[in-house]
Amino acid sequence: MKIGAVIFATDYCIALTELAPALEERGFDSLFVPEHTHIPASRRSPWRGGGELPKEYSHTLDPFVGLAAAAAVTSTLRLGTGICLVTERDPIVTAKAVASLDLVSGGRFDFGIGAGWNAEEMEHHGTRFETRFRVMEDRVKAMQALWAADEASYEGEFTSFEPSWSWPKPVQKPHPPILLGGETVHTVRRTWRC
Repeated sequence: MKIGAVIFATDYCIALTELAPALEERGFDSLFVPEHTHIPASRRSPWRGGGELPKEYSHTLDPFVGLAAAAAVTSTLRLGTGICLVTERDPIVTAKAVASLDLVSGGRFDFGIGAGWNAEEMEHHGTRFETRFRVMEDRVKAMQALWAADEASYEGEFTSFEPSWSWPKPVQKPHPPILLGGETVHTVRRTWRC
């Protein structure tokens, strides 16, 4: 059995450079961290846990920066996003971040993705709530094109780019595992072959 840990990596919790080696020393398989770029103060979108939104949602570290620090102090612990809000990220920049983290970790990165629940947060990034799952799928396909080809191009519903070069390529082939995360039965209905 493989057992992993998940933590909201924040500016006030244990440092990932302390936590990651402690987990590795104790035989844990993996460490996953979630992402929120920011939390709009309007709080129009209710938190699905009910009540007030916990403080950690507005204090999360960038997952790629935090996991790169964890990679530098570990050698076997798998590192993952749980989840990366693909709907709030530029796919070309994210493809490079994923490939770079996979490289610096020696192929230990798991790319957990999701579309998000906070409508106003994603709207600040130019994604409409009702299109979030189509945006997520389109951006992941664009990233896969960049990871697979030396000269990649992509034409999708929300993402397009002309033939381009982008390195590094991920260590894991054809790319790190892509794991779809979610909290409802609708997540299972939205899975597709990655």
